[in-house]
Amino acid sequence: MDFIFIEELRVQAWVGIYPREKIAPQTVELHLTFGVPDAAAEQDDIADTINYAEVIERIRGELAERHFNLIETLGEFVVNLLFEEFGAPWVKIRIAKIGVMKGVRRVGVFIQRGREGVTLPPGMS
Repeated sequence: MDFIFIEELRVQAWVGIYPREKIAPQTVELHLTFGVPDAAAEQDDIADTINYAEVIERIRGELAERHFNLIETLGEFVVNLLFEEFGAPWVKIRIAKIGVMKGVRRVGVFIQRGREGVTLPPGMS
């Protein structure tokens, strides 16, 4: 399995349980790694892979429109988007809120999911 990664994707998102988090979107930073079919490299054809530009635009669009109470729920939403809409067999995501607490640079979650039956090469888990 080959992998695509997207690092330091900053998006405006509606996420949080505190009143200050419900009146304005905040910047979240995403780091994504997701599996793609080996055929992409073999055929050299965008139709055989997951188009990362489309992934980025879908994430930006969805997070601009939806509100999530928990960053964990936001993460699960993105993982399911990659599974269901883009057909990724495996996803690893790290999402962080930036500067939400004094003296803390980032607060976030890390999620890793594979479709049933998907095994990863050594070192990828």
